[in-house]
Amino acid sequence: MALSDRVPYQALVDRPRLHLPGGARIAVWVILNVEEWRIEGPMPRTVLPPPMGQPLIPDVPNWSWHEYGMRAGFWRQHAALTSRGIPVTLAINGNVCRSYPRVAQAAKDAGWEFMGHGHLQGPMHRLEDQEAAIREALDTIEDFCGTRPRSWESPGLTETDETLDLLRKHGVEYVADWVIDDLPEVIATPHGPVTTIPYTVETNDITVYALQGHDSEVFATRGKAQFDRLHAEGAGNARVMAISIHPYITGVPHRIGALEALLDHIKAQEGVAWMTASEIGDWYGAEMARIARE
Repeated sequence: MALSDRVPYQALVDRPRLHLPGGARIAVWVILNVEEWRIEGPMPRTVLPPPMGQPLIPDVPNWSWHEYGMRAGFWRQHAALTSRGIPVTLAINGNVCRSYPRVAQAAKDAGWEFMGHGHLQGPMHRLEDQEAAIREALDTIEDFCGTRPRSWESPGLTETDETLDLLRKHGVEYVADWVIDDLPEVIATPHGPVTTIPYTVETNDITVYALQGHDSEVFATRGKAQFDRLHAEGAGNARVMAISIHPYITGVPHRIGALEALLDHIKAQEGVAWMTASEIGDWYGAEMARIARE
């Protein structure tokens, strides 16, 4: 069976009526991605092309681009989010708990949900032992937080045919890799169901800035347009919106204001439920159970 065949097609207009907490129209979740890039290997992404087109290792400028985010950019985002009281889902490479404990501790102290994001940054397809890497990531986060992550976002949203099965086997219930709908979906595995949590490639700072090269204000403009339409649609049925950010992208001085403007726009509206990945997954499960009983 093709991996896509495991996700039965559902038209959004045919989805049953779902009710968000407090009568909200839309659930908004913020995903802050913190990663470890190893200087001794190729960089997962680059901002500067290599001299004369020849990749060089160590790649100091591109490693430093990311490292700036962990040293400086993260703290701007942390201030923007905590000062506004916004719940956050921290998509974290497991080893960040060891290599950047100051960052991980600040997220823990803020009460953010820790979401598995691989152990080190790199595609799932390149892992020699995918199950061992998943287990190590989850174990490391559990050792640091005291609770095992229930949610997962694969590095680069990458999955092989067995990723979902392995994630569910090791306790993951909610996955953000499948950007297929504005409401959660359920995917069967041999170890029980996995629920997709609506994620984003469009209101993602990587896409807006690193890939499409837009001006700083475009992140806010695009995010506001996304929110306004989903909020309007939420009058008929619930919607979920994701905002995905990275410290080395929207944590820099010339872009942090765009993130703050988007957050302030959403906070000024009625009918918004700020949630985390597992809160959205739990809500969806409870709603589907309610519908089944009726």
